[in-house]
Amino acid sequence: MAQSDFATGTPSARAGSAVRLLTVTATELGGAALLGIFLLSDETWVIVLLLAVMGAMFAALQLRPQTEDSIVSAFAEARRPALLLGGAIVLLFPFFMQGSSYALHLLIVAQLYAVLALALNFQLGSANIPNFATGASYGIGAYTSALLAVTFGVSFWLTLPVAAVVATLFGFLLGFPSMRTKESYLALVTIAFGIVVHQLLNNFSWTGGPNGLVGIPAPVLFGHSFASPIEVLGFRLPSQANFYYLSAALVALSIVSAKRLHNSRVGLAWNALRADPLAARCQGINIVWYKMLAFGVDAFLAAFAGTVYAFYVSYISPDNFTFLVSVTIMTMVIVGGMDNTLGVIIGAFLLTMLPEKLRIFADYRLLFVSVVVILFLLLRPQGLFPQRIRSYGDGQ
Repeated sequence: MAQSDFATGTPSARAGSAVRLLTVTATELGGAALLGIFLLSDETWVIVLLLAVMGAMFAALQLRPQTEDSIVSAFAEARRPALLLGGAIVLLFPFFMQGSSYALHLLIVAQLYAVLALALNFQLGSANIPNFATGASYGIGAYTSALLAVTFGVSFWLTLPVAAVVATLFGFLLGFPSMRTKESYLALVTIAFGIVVHQLLNNFSWTGGPNGLVGIPAPVLFGHSFASPIEVLGFRLPSQANFYYLSAALVALSIVSAKRLHNSRVGLAWNALRADPLAARCQGINIVWYKMLAFGVDAFLAAFAGTVYAFYVSYISPDNFTFLVSVTIMTMVIVGGMDNTLGVIIGAFLLTMLPEKLRIFADYRLLFVSVVVILFLLLRPQGLFPQRIRSYGDGQ
């Protein structure tokens, strides 16, 4: 009915359309402003105030779920304007960072962790497969691309697909023994795999051992080195802006992949595995294949993030890909909201930036980060943006 009224241009349809556009605009611009202030502020009281505001917002959504439903509906109905405005905000955001290299660095790291969290979400959120080896896939991608670039002089753009394929093969290799286990034993297998990969990277001489790999060259695109600043219409952005846009493109690719997979037969099969593996098998779903596929997709996207990270920092070591990285990624998925793309991304941004912004508390900052996370989970027990009921009618 709403679409029909909109097509006929009735006053009620126009009013409803205006409300939806206003809701989308206010939500996206408000979120961008909140993120910008959070990044640029160094005052402790401002950070605490912003966290309090976020807590109040999530508490309000918890108390009035119809408000959240109306916002989600507005974005679904005004999808194209929302995408256009979101794209414009992403493109213009670095110009409002006052030339701060540190702010752009946090954004780059947050976006890479968002990709890692989305990769794990295919397993943990969609199929309920606990995987503590995402950090290992992240490291395999980083080391594969770095070795190709440093040893053989291969271009960054060629190392991307190669690293993804190598990590995917390792993902399937992990999936084989994992098929004979489940629940806590499956988690133990992935933990063991992550520890083995870390130890191998730490002991092989050709990986640089504990000293890692140095001198990873910056990517070059159409003659422009990513180590050089960006100059546009008289504006000069730090060199980090190159990797900001690159990681933003990677996040966009991950979001599109998540959307397409969620609405495909693969996503339905994963959700069936999450609900009841035995019932899924009885319905003719090849649970072994779909579990293996979840491991492969996770490793594929994680390798992309690892490649971008390696070329961004130009130096990697085994300490960048420890078991703690995998735990952090899993925490991001749980805090953000499993099987919810937006929630996972916000969880990744929150848990990437909080430890940095709470450095004023020195040795106690991780304690304060834990307290903030626990408070958010008390406000929203199922995550900041819980999993939503799947809609079968129109593929939304």
